[in-house]
Amino acid sequence: MADIIFVTGGTRSGKSSFAKKLAEQNSDNPVYLATARIWDDDFKDRVKHHQNDRDDNWHTIEEEKSIDKINIEGKTVVLDCITLWLTNIFHDNEYNLDKSLAEAKKIWDIFIRQDFELIAVSNELGLSIHPENKNARKFTDLQGFMNQHIASCSTHTYLIVSGIPIKIK
Repeated sequence: MADIIFVTGGTRSGKSSFAKKLAEQNSDNPVYLATARIWDDDFKDRVKHHQNDRDDNWHTIEEEKSIDKINIEGKTVVLDCITLWLTNIFHDNEYNLDKSLAEAKKIWDIFIRQDFELIAVSNELGLSIHPENKNARKFTDLQGFMNQHIASCSTHTYLIVSGIPIKIK
């Protein structure tokens, strides 16, 4: 079973940097599990920024949804990020909250059966403004429910606020 460190917080709060430092403290060759789907040029630039932030000792695996199919036994892994992974699942399920949550939990529960150290990064969307439209509200609910599920499985959970990690579990 995976040893899970869950890192959550707002956009640009320093979550990824904190997760990266944890991984580098625990492994000489950490794995970066990228879940991004490139939607536009702006997002492509954000991905490039994250790529440039890692040196050559990192091994990168790109997987948009089927993280349960990856063999990472014995590794230290940064999964960045849960929000993008859920976005892909939600989009592919035509914005159906219940179907997306069931699929995400199923994939997650299989994924964490492996023996590895996982540092999972996620956004805490519930701390933001109330979403404007129905699908955005459903996605915020999906994110919140999945964050609760991941936190319940985690050994340690951190909330990152303005670059400062606060250990909450």
